[in-house]
Amino acid sequence: MESIQQASLVKKVCEIYDKLSKLESLKPSKHVDDLFTELVHTCIPHSSIDIAALPANVQELRSKLIRLCGEAEGYLEAHFSTILASFENPLHHLNVFPYYSNYLKLSLLEYNILNQACFTTSQAPKHVAFVGSGPLPLTSIVMASSHLKESTFHNYDIDPLANSMASRLVTFDDDLSKRMVFHTADIMDVTHEMKQYDVVFLAALVGMDVDEKTKVIEHLAMFMAPGAILMLRSAHGARAFLYPVVEPQVLKGFEVLSVFHPDDDVINSVVISRKHPKTVDTGHNNHHPLANASIMPSSCKYFTTPVIVDLTTVEEVPGLIEVQIPLFVGASCRIAIEFQTPSVVSRLHRRRGGA
Repeated sequence: MESIQQASLVKKVCEIYDKLSKLESLKPSKHVDDLFTELVHTCIPHSSIDIAALPANVQELRSKLIRLCGEAEGYLEAHFSTILASFENPLHHLNVFPYYSNYLKLSLLEYNILNQACFTTSQAPKHVAFVGSGPLPLTSIVMASSHLKESTFHNYDIDPLANSMASRLVTFDDDLSKRMVFHTADIMDVTHEMKQYDVVFLAALVGMDVDEKTKVIEHLAMFMAPGAILMLRSAHGARAFLYPVVEPQVLKGFEVLSVFHPDDDVINSVVISRKHPKTVDTGHNNHHPLANASIMPSSCKYFTTPVIVDLTTVEEVPGLIEVQIPLFVGASCRIAIEFQTPSVVSRLHRRRGGA
């Protein structure tokens, strides 16, 4: 039954791709919007589909579809950035963007993960970078205005027009105009400047496939400050037809702290990692031998004490195991768990205890 459902899912996605690929333009229109809405509704429901196991022709179609999604998303953001710029105070009208509520949810999720894993109220990051901010930098705006109210946000985009459009949205805001900076640059050309950032967000569509994404991550691993946090957006299940997947094993030079897969209408998964305090050999997977295991910091605010997990009931992946744990009736949370030796457990205890 499950294989039939997955075959039906793939068939539906292929049909939508065929229609999208034949369009003359992916700029916002009723037909374009309807097709992408249909695609999202097809991919959002929970699915156990293994994207990596799909045949080569479907993998190729998926790669092309992700690029179409990225192109359409760019057009959509530019369209609504232009609309917002026509208001006297654009930040008072962000809800005209049809997916604004999703950004509110995703930003809150990322803030909770970041806060629980790394910072207390008195230790909020001073300098934050967002790579791939685009013409409508909603994550930076929401984070700066609602969560990290003392932090400075440096937004990087390779497109000067996108940065020009984005900067107009905050120009007349007394607060954000002072705390949001826009840089036009290819992030692969940004080197020593990366050391000033406590947290770096990497947009989901920076690096459209595994090779591109890995190159960006390796570049960040080389130039980010030791101990700095890298927040990535990934995708899980059928949602991987919409966005690239970031597997923990590609984060060489980083310690993966938590992986969270939403099961609501927030499409992106969140991966949080910490730059290793010293240079790490990125040519090998140096994982700790399996000993004790504990829940890594996550976005699930419901956990205030350690949770004991029977390791025989979860599936192992390199360096991590992932398990879905019930929170209360009708809600659950996927948690990444790192294999730990006693020394790692001790280090985690000190970090959580504030020492």
